[in-house]
Amino acid sequence: MTAALICGIDTGGTFTDFVYFSGSRLVVKKIPSTPDNPARAVLAGLAAIAAESGNMQVVHGSTVATNALLERKGAATLLVATAGFEDVLEIGRQNRQNIYDLNVDGVDPLVPRSHRLGASERIGPDGEVLIELDEDEVARIVEAAAALEFDAVAICLLHSYANPDHEKALASALTASGAPFVSASHEVLPEFREYERTTTTVINAYVGPVMDRYLNELAQKFTSGPIRIMQSNGGSVSIASARARPVVTALSGPAAGAVGGFELGKLSGYDHLITFDMGGTSTDVSLCPGRLLYTAESTVGPLPVRIPMIDIHTVGAGGGSIAYLDAGGALKVGPESAGAEPGPICYGRGGDQVTVTDANLYLGRLAADQFLGGDQQLQGEPVKAALERLAAEAGLSADRTAQGVIDIANVTMEAAIRAISIERGYDPADFSLVSFGGAGGMHAWELASALQIPRVIIPGAAGVASAIGMLLADIVRDYSRTLLWPLPKVTAEKLDRELARLTGQARIDFDGDGIAPDEVTFRPMAEVRYVGQGYELLVDLTDTLADDFHAAHDRRYGYSDAARPLELVTLRLRASAQTVKPQFHAGALQDHDAGHAVIGRAEMSFGGKKVTGQRVDRERLRPGNRLKGPALVTEYSTTTVVPPGVWCRVDAYGHLILSLEGDLPV
Repeated sequence: MTAALICGIDTGGTFTDFVYFSGSRLVVKKIPSTPDNPARAVLAGLAAIAAESGNMQVVHGSTVATNALLERKGAATLLVATAGFEDVLEIGRQNRQNIYDLNVDGVDPLVPRSHRLGASERIGPDGEVLIELDEDEVARIVEAAAALEFDAVAICLLHSYANPDHEKALASALTASGAPFVSASHEVLPEFREYERTTTTVINAYVGPVMDRYLNELAQKFTSGPIRIMQSNGGSVSIASARARPVVTALSGPAAGAVGGFELGKLSGYDHLITFDMGGTSTDVSLCPGRLLYTAESTVGPLPVRIPMIDIHTVGAGGGSIAYLDAGGALKVGPESAGAEPGPICYGRGGDQVTVTDANLYLGRLAADQFLGGDQQLQGEPVKAALERLAAEAGLSADRTAQGVIDIANVTMEAAIRAISIERGYDPADFSLVSFGGAGGMHAWELASALQIPRVIIPGAAGVASAIGMLLADIVRDYSRTLLWPLPKVTAEKLDRELARLTGQARIDFDGDGIAPDEVTFRPMAEVRYVGQGYELLVDLTDTLADDFHAAHDRRYGYSDAARPLELVTLRLRASAQTVKPQFHAGALQDHDAGHAVIGRAEMSFGGKKVTGQRVDRERLRPGNRLKGPALVTEYSTTTVVPPGVWCRVDAYGHLILSLEGDLPV
């Protein structure tokens, strides 16, 4: 691996991961996250690395915006909407997760009713001005805002995606009056669907000041090189861009994991992949049928966020997920997590509730003396005592309870993989599972076996693959414009005109980041639907747009109708500039015998049966080595469980390939 020094940082719920490549050396560091101020862990790790290596570039995936939103610790926000539409946040949509529940509580809006102002103006869906926004009305809004206490303003006027003039006038006036952070929907999300546009703009404002303070602290205290911030779309941007649109960072960590998992999996010769990222708090999975898939529809907590992002499905199952008995006495796992503090019981930081990590340790799937390369000794006796207490409440043995915790977590994660594969018309058997994250290797084969996935790929440094993904990410910006054009009426001239608007803005933005025009490449896409549908599918904008949409619709929903008219709903443009990336080089395959890497015996339990296997040091394994389970493969950032009867081989890139014997090369 060769590259200039560049460091990837992934802030997780339990650990903050640091990865950098210098020459041919891969360096991995994991330090406990500091939830009260994530910057402390980031700066502490960077200071240690800078002391060893000097100047560097940094790509950072932040959970600050996500946590501020989930914990409702964002800024006091003011919403300015078209008069009569101030309550869109509360009205929402008629969709209900539980349609027969008569006692559903609505989601509390981020902006209280007292902080929503209605502006007397109206833009039509084609951009025509129906009610002019005059200077007196602008002055009234500014005066009304001055009477309220707020730290950020969200402006979302009806149909501003078609004509942003009124939003621009209000944004300019509020900024001039001293409003600290102004977020206008035509800059955040110039698309139709009033509810989603409003929630996304409000979220951008709500997390803006929090993210601004965080990024400002990093920029001021880290002076050893430039920092780029990871986005949910799998690309990175400058700190200045992230401060202006912090909503794009909401799911940056999982996106980096998908990028890293996909690129590392391809090195092993497979491009139809399912990425499986199991961390301390949650599990993220993404389907990659030869490419990363993108979506513009997601949620953070209960709130919709409509921004371009890698299509990722997240469930609340991770190493820190807490096991408990529900009101009926049934064993449950997650979504509540022990997090970094106090963490699982075995960490010895005051945790007293059994977690998935504790169950793995009890069943012998973790080596207590090899955690973090031996830097941390896991404590087994408190885990045993806590499991016995939980087992007594459940009327089970401690062994059965620990296995139950693993089984329940596996079922939750299996359902997530089914949701992105089988439920979308893909057969998991046609894919390989790329497993990473600190806890992924302990569960990967059992999930693959349950879904008939033929092989599991465990990349090198799998526990920090999300941080590696940040090093592999290009600089990316997404642009969009709602058109709502019947496809037969779409001409090349009309499309070229709209694309020119988007590419022109992209060139301005990239130039502001110091990137030359000839370094930027463009990928035009379109959201298309059958006329009358309420949802769209994203396809590349090519001469075969209609055929590609019909094929995508058939794959997703099981049918298509070439006779039905189509509508081009939203034009999208992805602009990207390549970054300097670490280069991965294949090693020469050596002998099959992996005996030199065996460092001891491992007592493990599978399905209630105790077995004795090999404990293997992954650092000693060489390309071409192979072994047969049961085995426990330990390394600094993760542990890989190889169940009985499963083969594990090391490919030319040092990745572990778990499979049945028939998949092994000669």
